[in-house]
Amino acid sequence: MIRSRTIESVFVTLLVSVVLLVGARDAAAKGCLKGAAVGAVAGHVAGHHAVLGAVTGCAVGHHLAKKQQRQQQQLRQQQSARPAQPLPTPTPDSGAQPT
Repeated sequence: MIRSRTIESVFVTLLVSVVLLVGARDAAAKGCLKGAAVGAVAGHVAGHHAVLGAVTGCAVGHHLAKKQQRQQQQLRQQQSARPAQPLPTPTPDSGAQPT
């Protein structure tokens, strides 16, 4: 007989895998993988909850990556909206000293 804890673990693992595969198209490159790795380690250390840590880490990593992307985009927009200021023109130096 299979224990219910084992069935629950397999079910959670499959569910997480499906969620990550479906959402990983874009998210993998935007913080999910790095967050999942850090979350898995933290979850394992905090009581053998590596899968839960990986899912949470993926979500947090993706959120932080999107937030950083928005900040960079706003900075670029502010820089492009600012009018270019002309460089100061150098004054000819006559070489004469005032008396």
